Amino acid sequence: MYRTAAKRLLGAGLTTSRLLRSTIIPSSYTSNLCTSSMGHTEFSNQSGPTAAGEGPRRKPRPEFEEEQARVLSASLRHVARLGWTEEAMMAGSRDVGVSPSIVGSFSRKEAALVEYFMDECLQLLVDRVDSGLDLQNLIPSERISKLVRVRLEMQVPYISKWPQALSIQAHPVNVPTSFKQRAMLVDEMWHSVGDGASDLDWYVKRTVLGGVYSTTEIYMLTDDSPEYRETWEFLDDRVKDAFDLKKSIQEAKYFAQDIGAGVGKSFQGLMNGVMQTMSTRGGRSSSSF
Repeated sequence: MYRTAAKRLLGAGLTTSRLLRSTIIPSSYTSNLCTSSMGHTEFSNQSGPTAAGEGPRRKPRPEFEEEQARVLSASLRHVARLGWTEEAMMAGSRDVGVSPSIVGSFSRKEAALVEYFMDECLQLLVDRVDSGLDLQNLIPSERISKLVRVRLEMQVPYISKWPQALSIQAHPVNVPTSFKQRAMLVDEMWHSVGDGASDLDWYVKRTVLGGVYSTTEIYMLTDDSPEYRETWEFLDDRVKDAFDLKKSIQEAKYFAQDIGAGVGKSFQGLMNGVMQTMSTRGGRSSSSF
């Protein structure tokens, strides 16, 4: 399911970029990509680069028709005002000249909008890496920090509404897709830094990075420092800890506790569970997840 895992299963007959776009990432449809650079986020009508030999557009996600994808893309423009809601989706449908009744064709309504955004941002991250995101002159921990920061900066335009998105993702019906999307994200990050781990290490690294990503994402919601400076400092500290291999297994256990405390509950339950575990760990070491 993940890029590196799929590569092992299917062999080296396909390039990893093509493999990711054709079998894993549902993305860009005819959409406006959420484009981001360090400190700057905007919408663009341009798709990212495609792998050699591919057509100019990627295929739609199977469960989304072209018309639905256009509606979801347009709906993102209304999220900052209306939230991750059916109202935002109806407004988006009007923008592209489609009847608002199309919202009824989405089986999970608001979840479809959040998942669409997650897919788009993952595809953009892949495109950024493939098009030359500067990682080569950085040590591995710095590469991971940069990738997490680039991805989280894509959420800045929606930061006031992101707790709602997390609550939607934590709903029991949506947890499987949410978990899969986040697993794909952390796998892509490790792949991008050239990770060649196998067996237990493969799972441990991805679990630990999932904890880094999730706790930084939540920390960001409470950060009022200029340009989220404290969030990026928090991120750097967490990544440094993650690269302390003596801590990795224990940190993976902590992350499992965090998720167990919140999955299937409200966003507040998830946030409280993670924050409580972070606070408890603060007394065990000078820095932790």
